[in-house]
Amino acid sequence: MTTTISEPFIPVADLEQLKARGCLTAEIEGRTVALFWHDNQVYAVDNRCPHMGFPLHQGSLRCGILTCHWHHARFDLATGGTFDLWADDVTVFPTRIDDGKVWVDIRPAHENDLGQHRKRLEHGLKHNLRLVIAKAVLGLEGFGELGHKQALEAGAELGTRHARDGWNAGLTIFTAMANILPTLEASDRPLALYHGLGHIAPMVANQPPLFLPDPLPQAHVEPERLKAWFREFIEVRDSVGAMRVLHTAIVAGHPLSHLADMIFAAATDHLYLSGGHALDFANKAFELLQQVDARFTPQILLSVVPVLANGQRSEESASWRHPIDLAHLLTSAFAQLPEILQKASSAKWQCTPAFLETLLGDDPVAIVENLQAALLHGATFEQLAGAVALAAAHRIAYFRTSNEFSDWITVLHSFTYANAVHQAMRRAPSLELLRGVFDGALSVYLARFLNTPPAPLPRPLNTIQEPLTALLDKLNSQNQVEAVAQQVMTWLVHGGSESELLATLGRALLREDAEFHTYQMVEAGFRQYRDYGNTPEGRVLLVAMARYLAAHCPTARANLQTYQVALRLHRGENLYTAEDNDSP
Repeated sequence: MTTTISEPFIPVADLEQLKARGCLTAEIEGRTVALFWHDNQVYAVDNRCPHMGFPLHQGSLRCGILTCHWHHARFDLATGGTFDLWADDVTVFPTRIDDGKVWVDIRPAHENDLGQHRKRLEHGLKHNLRLVIAKAVLGLEGFGELGHKQALEAGAELGTRHARDGWNAGLTIFTAMANILPTLEASDRPLALYHGLGHIAPMVANQPPLFLPDPLPQAHVEPERLKAWFREFIEVRDSVGAMRVLHTAIVAGHPLSHLADMIFAAATDHLYLSGGHALDFANKAFELLQQVDARFTPQILLSVVPVLANGQRSEESASWRHPIDLAHLLTSAFAQLPEILQKASSAKWQCTPAFLETLLGDDPVAIVENLQAALLHGATFEQLAGAVALAAAHRIAYFRTSNEFSDWITVLHSFTYANAVHQAMRRAPSLELLRGVFDGALSVYLARFLNTPPAPLPRPLNTIQEPLTALLDKLNSQNQVEAVAQQVMTWLVHGGSESELLATLGRALLREDAEFHTYQMVEAGFRQYRDYGNTPEGRVLLVAMARYLAAHCPTARANLQTYQVALRLHRGENLYTAEDNDSP
């Protein structure tokens, strides 16, 4: 039967007919409501199981519990609450009986309740329920920027509170997805948030909260002393002592630039800490702080401390010691930096092809001397960091697919580390952080064999011959690295829309069950491209990013399937009909 809404409660069924049959359905403005007569009362629920949309009127009802026969999810008929957390609660509607008719108010009780959507998201995160997370994100999407902030703050709060081993890959993916939101089409932004939150959930689910050490008793401690203490505690791997010092600096009101200086100095006291991840994670923590309320500062920044204290120090690695002692080379170079900076020219410096060629060369001494000479000739710390990031991108653009597949990650690490140094340098430039520029340059050097010989940059076609949808089609197949790179290069050379290209590459990422490093690659590529735009350097950056993405596509796309189920449920669609009913 079909009715038209004219007031909050509307007549939808004959009471005696419902009593006789026990269950009826009513179609109201595209929404199917299941009506039940049970225990001498009328109940109304959304007929779509909140798990996968199966019609609940085909389920069974006993002792007030409605069971869906698709995956055996059970619901309290009166409240809609589920007994199986993975299923989510089903929507119930108020009913009344008048003049032998059943009347129903089908207005969703929580549709305009921001707090309820936030609570639902937290529930999904705490129990690692991706479908629930997706539905909560879609609900929050209706509140625009306010909804986005609620999603970001829920992820930041729970993700760091339960990070038993400190900042992790899930939090990095989450922050990377928050960073690229403006680059994406509006319809893809909730999908990006779902990806980020979905990678936090396994780190949160069923984990006890982390109790942070209190700051030192109220007393004034000079910032430089706090910084020295913090570095010393990290040096001896004392996470608790370092946390207490950092917490003291935070509650004392030290600006974020000072806090960043403390953390970045400790992150570069040892070479290329944890394969570059330590500094990258630290930088991501500050990027997340830019997205959320300042009250989250202690738990976000203190989550970085275990990563620094427990990080693997590259000077203890054979590759940094043999056959050339790179650690000794760098230690000597760092000692010379104060004198070099005193003699530095005030002239403006520019990165040249010859400078990049040296960075990509096979002589570590020449690379170090190249960096020192640039400082003497007026290069800023930020300029040098950007040049190393560009060199690292060349390693990916020139990566030969005949290398072992796992070697993609080696060149990726150099790039994401160099990008992190570059972004950190903008936030808190310092002599200590400058060491990270040198570390990044020698990481690029260590990956030189993966460009032997270098893969040629793609030659653009004479004109743009394919729309960007063809790029997505190519990424549906394996071994499309060069074809994808050529289409990207052709698009840029012939003046195709940059924003459309970036949004398409973002959509390509979000279709996949991407692994951690692919998220890193796309976000860092977007970030670096922002500095160059459609220039020869910018084209290399996007070619590098596109090649890496193509090498890691396609995947099973299970995450996208879950999100699409949530999206259809959110839109009110019936996932199962008599004409089109998938088998279990």
